[in-house]
Amino acid sequence: MASCAVEGGCPSDYVAIAVSILSFLLLLSWSIFPFLVDKIPRTTGSSFWIPVIQVVASFNLLLSTVMSVNFVKFKKRHWWQSCYLWAVWVEGPLGFGLLLSCRITQAFQLYFIFVKRRLPLIRSYLLLPLILLPWIAGATFINTKKPLNYHCHMRVQWIIPVVCLHALYVTTLLGVTGAVRHIEFRFDELRDLWRGIFVSVLSIVVWVTAYILNEIHDDISWLQVVSRFLLLVMASILVMAFFSISTSQPLLSQISLRRRESREFCTMGQALGIPDSGVLAHNEPISVIDTNEPLDKLLLNKRFRHSFMAFADSCLAGESVHFFDEVHELSKIPEDDSVRRIYMTRHIIEKYIASGASMEVNISHRSREEILMTSDLARPDLFHNALNEVMQLMKTNLARDYWSSTFYMKFREEANKRSDSYEMEPISGWNFSPRLSSVHGADDPFHQDHLFKSSSGRSHD
Repeated sequence: MASCAVEGGCPSDYVAIAVSILSFLLLLSWSIFPFLVDKIPRTTGSSFWIPVIQVVASFNLLLSTVMSVNFVKFKKRHWWQSCYLWAVWVEGPLGFGLLLSCRITQAFQLYFIFVKRRLPLIRSYLLLPLILLPWIAGATFINTKKPLNYHCHMRVQWIIPVVCLHALYVTTLLGVTGAVRHIEFRFDELRDLWRGIFVSVLSIVVWVTAYILNEIHDDISWLQVVSRFLLLVMASILVMAFFSISTSQPLLSQISLRRRESREFCTMGQALGIPDSGVLAHNEPISVIDTNEPLDKLLLNKRFRHSFMAFADSCLAGESVHFFDEVHELSKIPEDDSVRRIYMTRHIIEKYIASGASMEVNISHRSREEILMTSDLARPDLFHNALNEVMQLMKTNLARDYWSSTFYMKFREEANKRSDSYEMEPISGWNFSPRLSSVHGADDPFHQDHLFKSSSGRSHD
């Protein structure tokens, strides 16, 4: 017991390592599950790479804890076993510091988008290194002064500034979270931020307590083992509690983490509770359209829009129709419901407007910059100019070919069948039985249902 307490390799050490491996594997499964199982398309912006960096930082934190706190019995003979590599750099700027910096970056994004109602002024790939700079500077200073002993422990005069550095980042995260606490988030973003703050503070307390116990009572073997065990287990809990998809990809979190509700939340419109949103239902009303009407008016018909969308997808040019569809969903949200409008606007920008987006639409640089640099993401006419340009492209490149396509023929056949069946429905309102041959209209209790079906069958989307 005494030897393994100093050199590592106690049974409890291997139990703690097993816990850390299990927690990281679970974290890894959370992050890749939506893309492998649900086939969610991968985005190219910060909504994708910030969670990836969190996974890497979690791995660094767990591995550095194992390497620097003598969990495994081995002699430090090589440079890559150095305390300064693991305890200072990997555990600091590349581990705990990077985790906190990612969460602070996400909190700043929420602040600008929902409080300031505009996209962040600084891109995430620039903001994250800036937030991490104090940690890098502190690691450089410690690496220069060499205050660590053979067991990777510091003296008391060094531990105080290190704890203050941890507290500075937690305080920053607390301040930004407090600035967005009044927003009624729909995807648990605020809950995830508070959870991150709580677990961060608890981790710092456990870390400081374990350090003090190891420094002051280094002659008590069981205390060394227990404190080391708690340190790694707490780090495992930290990486699990810190990871969050909802802050960066709210729709993805609904699809992947709530399997029972995955069918309900296929689109952002459904996740936001927009009426009559999502995929086309089998009993969706259908009506005969007038081909002489403008395309933008025809696209308001949901069945026609989905037929036209399927044709555009077959031509590998569906992004314009999908963009129209989601902007149409946005128009259903009341103007005074700014939070839901911002959610939908942010989703449309990341999917269709941002450079390199998964379904980037072909619009002018002026219209793109007008959207990206807007001072109000909830503005009702934000996508007006872009929508006009996209509509012109659809009229030029897709509309003419659609009218002669099999997609339109199928839509027209279905419309004719539905309209014929609806024309015959009023006859069923008469009751030709011998007893009730004179009962008709309002006097017939069965007639009301037929009238309702007939009138709803002729309605548009």
